[in-house]
Amino acid sequence: MLPPLTPERARAIMAALDRAHILVVGDVMLDTFVTGRVARLSPEAPVPVVLFDHESHRVGGAANVAHNVAALGGRSTLIGVTGNDEAASTLAGACRAAGITPVLVGDADRRTTMKMRIVTDRNQQVARVDYEVDTGLTAEVERQVVSAIEQRAADASAVVVSDYVKGCVTAKVMQAAIAAGRTRGIPVLVDPKVPHIATYAGATVITPNHHEAESATHLRVQTDDEARDAARRFLEQSTCEAVLMTRGDQGMWLLGPGVEGSLRAAAREVADVTGAGDTVIATLALTLASGATLVEAAHIANQAAGISVSRFGPAVVSPVELLAALGA
Repeated sequence: MLPPLTPERARAIMAALDRAHILVVGDVMLDTFVTGRVARLSPEAPVPVVLFDHESHRVGGAANVAHNVAALGGRSTLIGVTGNDEAASTLAGACRAAGITPVLVGDADRRTTMKMRIVTDRNQQVARVDYEVDTGLTAEVERQVVSAIEQRAADASAVVVSDYVKGCVTAKVMQAAIAAGRTRGIPVLVDPKVPHIATYAGATVITPNHHEAESATHLRVQTDDEARDAARRFLEQSTCEAVLMTRGDQGMWLLGPGVEGSLRAAAREVADVTGAGDTVIATLALTLASGATLVEAAHIANQAAGISVSRFGPAVVSPVELLAALGA
């Protein structure tokens, strides 16, 4: 087990969050919820008929990372790629409403990634429809993303790369993020996807979940010993400085310079794990940028994840809730 976080340190770290600026780069999404009441089964097929009540939108993917930063009091700038469509306008407006500065590069040949969930008034998901183009960026769009990173990193306290393999995180984009971190002397954190693991070399912290770690290392991750072995191999493969592996109800495993050990999951009823990884990396980046050690940041991110999974859909955590969870 890792050494505990004292209430005094938790309060000191949380008090400094509003001074940090996190630059988030990656695959942005619009989460749309079509909500209604299930009245009957369809006579056409064995599926429920949902009587429409209302539609709502939330920011998703890398935008949800930026939203989590803003909700905790940090300043967040978001760089991503969208289409030139209505969903892009909705996403940009939702970002601004959430306190995020959006820098969205429009590409006429793409559509904005949107996940439409049809849900009941009891938060039961009936179906999901995905609208997306996951091909790589054109040279011109990639150039604009790289340029935006170089400009917006000038006053950043940390950089987060949120990779959902939707096309934004190319090798050149990743290299620009790593270079910006080195130039500024700030941490670069990556929420990874296995196909791109080779491109993350040089990042400060990488945050795979245990499924991604198993896929990349070909090792089972169920026990602490297995988590330790997989984390070590994952770190070797990614050549990053540290790895924080999320393990669902088993908590987390942290491996970094001079530190290795587990964090037990906060005991909460799980409603929805959607976006929990976004909450983890946002909290980790913001606390590291606010003076926390890697172990302290992992403790705080672990508690934030516990709050997030207790809610339906992509969720954010407030400083008051987090302080209460930390016993501070």
